[in-house]
Amino acid sequence: MKLYGYWRSSAAYRVRIALALKGMAYESIPVHLVKDGGQQHQASYQELNPAELVPTLVDNELTLNQSLAIVEYLDAVQPEPALVPAEPKKVALVRAMALDIACDIHPLNNLRVLQYLTGPLQLTEQQKTAWIHHWLNTGFQALEQRLQQSAGRCCFGDAVSLADICLVPQVYNALRFGLDMTPYPTIQAIYQHCNSLAAFAQAAPEAQADAQ
Repeated sequence: MKLYGYWRSSAAYRVRIALALKGMAYESIPVHLVKDGGQQHQASYQELNPAELVPTLVDNELTLNQSLAIVEYLDAVQPEPALVPAEPKKVALVRAMALDIACDIHPLNNLRVLQYLTGPLQLTEQQKTAWIHHWLNTGFQALEQRLQQSAGRCCFGDAVSLADICLVPQVYNALRFGLDMTPYPTIQAIYQHCNSLAAFAQAAPEAQADAQ
């Protein structure tokens, strides 16, 4: 099994967490998103993933993109520990929260969006930061409210789920971008708890061989 990713990519971070939680061995293949004009744009990688994004998982004959699809595939082939509950209503709630993060919050502070803001649209660094903070706050305000109804030590009770796998990389990004997390005590508490677990520490950006 091979995982093409970048140490600071939120989406690749999600997959690393899932692999670590499940104790699944894999070969990590770095794709530097900035060096050489972005190695994700090179023909060899574009052939593997036409979207020119990370991560990409290769498992024998299967080549799979999209981090949540990859995580759910891993959950299917290695069911323990389960990353979604068994009860359908709870499954739906966990997936909805994961999608809140992966689809509504993350894309607006993704690298290619930020490069477009400061490139063709010619926004200043200050304007770019204002954009990032605005959309992170918009997403986190709703997420904090939801978590107050569902959280234990993790997003849903005390068991790590797909929602936590999405939350931790997004909070990591928010801190990197200098967002004030004071208004989000529940999010902060979950982030700190998850990062105390060995699998999350193993998957952390700074723990990766290509970290720089």
